[in-house]
Amino acid sequence: MLCFDLKKIFLFLALISLIFPFLAWAQEDLSQTCDLNYIENQCKVLNSTQCRQLLEKCEAYYNQQSDAIEKDLNKTNAEKKNLQAQVDSLQKKIKNLNYQISQSNLIIKDLGLQIQDTESSIEKTSVKINDYKGKLANVLRVIHEEDQKPVMEILFSGATLSGFFDNVVALERLNVKGKDLLVDIKTLKTNLEDQRVSLDSEKDELERMVEIQTMQQRESAKTKKEQEYYLKLTEQEYQEYLKQKTEVDKKAAEIRTRIFNLIGVPNAPTFEEAYNIAKQVGQTTGVEPAFLLAVLTQESNLGKNVGQCYVKNPSTGSGVLIKTGQKVSKVMSPTRDIVPFTIIAQELGRDPFNTPVSCPMSYGWGGAMGPAQFIPSTWMIYKDRLKEINGKPADPWNIKDAFLAAALYLADYGAKSQTDSGEMNAALSYFAGPGWASSSNKNIYKRDYGNPVMVITRDYRSDIAAMEQ
Repeated sequence: MLCFDLKKIFLFLALISLIFPFLAWAQEDLSQTCDLNYIENQCKVLNSTQCRQLLEKCEAYYNQQSDAIEKDLNKTNAEKKNLQAQVDSLQKKIKNLNYQISQSNLIIKDLGLQIQDTESSIEKTSVKINDYKGKLANVLRVIHEEDQKPVMEILFSGATLSGFFDNVVALERLNVKGKDLLVDIKTLKTNLEDQRVSLDSEKDELERMVEIQTMQQRESAKTKKEQEYYLKLTEQEYQEYLKQKTEVDKKAAEIRTRIFNLIGVPNAPTFEEAYNIAKQVGQTTGVEPAFLLAVLTQESNLGKNVGQCYVKNPSTGSGVLIKTGQKVSKVMSPTRDIVPFTIIAQELGRDPFNTPVSCPMSYGWGGAMGPAQFIPSTWMIYKDRLKEINGKPADPWNIKDAFLAAALYLADYGAKSQTDSGEMNAALSYFAGPGWASSSNKNIYKRDYGNPVMVITRDYRSDIAAMEQ
């Protein structure tokens, strides 16, 4: 029973020993581990392989941080654009309300003038009515006075009887005509007063509309001010994310430079520097910079994976893993590449047996050199063309030389056309040789190499467009 318990304890401890490193890694604070000063101090006590592993882990950490900030940037930028669109819409609404208010005020002013004219006409008409009333009163008084005269007074007044009656008839006619005129004037006054009431009503309605429009204008202006406030906050947030991303990318670039130095590629470029080199090379070769960068990324992640093996046996082409020293066969073809490799390394003052080259894949030979991953025999074909262009011996571990050599090769096999089909053929020729199309593995080549290159090309086109804005 005791033996059984000891076995259980032993198994439990063994399990804990297996899990603990993973738990420790999961709980590791990479923000402290990947501090550049901390890395610098650690690499002083670690060997080259351990230092490189730490650097690669921290590079992955900073790349993840950069991607996360990029998502926040995109989200904040979308919010900023949405707020800006709302502010612009409110600005147009306020402008339109201003136009409507101005138009309504002009109409109100015109109605006020019309009302003044109508009131003036009413006033003049009232004066006429009063004048006619006075005249009619005088006529009626004279008629009444004439009616009150005795017959004897009319007979002895010296006037003829017919003259007297003519005078009376004339007064009666004047009275009737005056009454008709007075009716017409009163009707005119009534119409003018009705017109004034209508104009007053229209003016009041417009004034109420202007009040409503003014309230809408104030409300829109208030909302616009609030939106501008939030837009300002969003812009500050965007700039803060941008600052964070710049700092993270800078740290990642510094770590990437250290990785390049460890694997034999000094003065490693940032993406922007790599793009500038690719653009310059593109002007010489006609190869699209985004496509060239995509091929080099697929080959070596822009120089990060430029060599994990040393060739050690020139007769067999076998070698060792740089990290562990483990023996590896088929590091370099002894019949095709060992002699060219030795010539290239010696011309550049390198030890051919301590210069990093690619390890073999599951099929074929390794032995590719530098960021562009040229095998030595192919580099020999292009090194004279490079020397003719640059005026100096070509170095496959030099970033600019590697970019130019890769571009010349890709241009030779269709990339100069800058079409999808031409670039696909060039990429697959670069990977598997010009006879790739007749290989039984051509579909695998397309799936595992050609298609990813085209996807990366499209991504780089977007990155370059954003960088050049």
